Amino acid sequence: MIVLEAHDVSKVYREGPHEVHALRGVSLSVRRGEVLAIEGPSGSGKTTLLSVLGCLLTPTSGRIVVDGREVDPHRPGQLRELRRHAIGFVFQQFHLFAALTAAENVIYGLNLRGWTGEKARREAERVLRSVGLGERMDFRPRDLSGGQRQRVAVARALAGPSSLILADEPTGNLDGESGARVLDLFRSLARSEGRALVIVTHDPRVRTIADRVVTIRDGRITHEELEN
Repeated sequence: MIVLEAHDVSKVYREGPHEVHALRGVSLSVRRGEVLAIEGPSGSGKTTLLSVLGCLLTPTSGRIVVDGREVDPHRPGQLRELRRHAIGFVFQQFHLFAALTAAENVIYGLNLRGWTGEKARREAERVLRSVGLGERMDFRPRDLSGGQRQRVAVARALAGPSSLILADEPTGNLDGESGARVLDLFRSLARSEGRALVIVTHDPRVRTIADRVVTIRDGRITHEELEN
């Protein structure tokens, strides 16, 4: 089953009289249980593409389809619903609340999706156990290692029914061992839970868990290859 489709997507920014073409006719798809890695140099359009796929940015032209629903940029309510219920985000900088425990950080994300009370608590505990943090649920970010904080961020993205997980340089701030653990977690969760994962990265280790690798340069997909 295809979870995400992009059809001939372009994104143009206007700077005075000039146009900056961040994306130029990008098309791709991702299936349930698949890990897609997107590589490319800085300024190639990787993060812009991830933001468009995640309904954070509106494409200038082209179509995005998530879980069989075509994204309508003129319906802000639909965009919010997709971001809350169909898409999970893993950011490079973690974006955890320092005053909240690991469990409370995940619960907060669930609250935004409409999950409250005991239902949210049980789901937070479930996903934190799935990422190996069952004994760290009541720890605050300052008491966790970099790898553990990233796993909290992954758990927050996985909490609830999201079928699509988008990750922006998820190993960029991690040491070798922590980065390897996070990548192993991504691969196992894609297979066991059937999530579709899209990972924007400079880290060559992501290739070890990716089913496909797409290279983007100057806003265009220049190469695509099967990995695993």
